[in-house]
Amino acid sequence: MNKAEFIDAVAAKAGLSKKDAKGAVDSVLETITETLVKKESVSFIGFGTFTTADRAARTAKVPGTDRTVDVPATTVGKFKVGKALKEAIAKK
Repeated sequence: MNKAEFIDAVAAKAGLSKKDAKGAVDSVLETITETLVKKESVSFIGFGTFTTADRAARTAKVPGTDRTVDVPATTVGKFKVGKALKEAIAKK
């Protein structure tokens, strides 16, 4: 499912126009993004938790060659699945 299909599904389930559903979805995603940029977490009990993690700088080997490259330190986004979502997926 892509974003447009997701917006259509939200509009149908919530009884909203596509424009209103798009605004709601965009607002949710923007809020999650802004929170993660501040290195804070976003938790939805039963669904899951969005967090960030710092990755240290490292040296990596390029596959198929003997060359190595320096990979800089970075911050990455993470998602941990909640219990209710995990159980719902397992039932299918």
